[in-house]
Amino acid sequence: MNKQDLRIVYMGTPDFATCSLQRLIDEGYPIAGVFCQPDRPKNRGHKLMPCAVKETAQAAGLPVYQPEKMRDGTALEILKELAPELIVVVAYGKILPDDILALPKYGCIN
Repeated sequence: MNKQDLRIVYMGTPDFATCSLQRLIDEGYPIAGVFCQPDRPKNRGHKLMPCAVKETAQAAGLPVYQPEKMRDGTALEILKELAPELIVVVAYGKILPDDILALPKYGCIN
């Protein structure tokens, strides 16, 4: 299989997870979308700040999804539309339900 034929969804949130995402981008893997935690208030002003993975994905022009919950069906519907063959998970911060884990043809890699 050619790596260009593999549809990947990436899930991650903190700084630690940006290295893996950047490597996939640099190696030319087609990333259909990136899931990360919703923006959270940070610092003294409690201003909403994007996570590191979101910033990396946006800089690469990738679509970003930030569902509040993974079990209400919203994330599953987005994933069905994206039709990933593989989901790569690096420090996402939420437990993925069985219906999401079963969705990609080649499974999920954590």
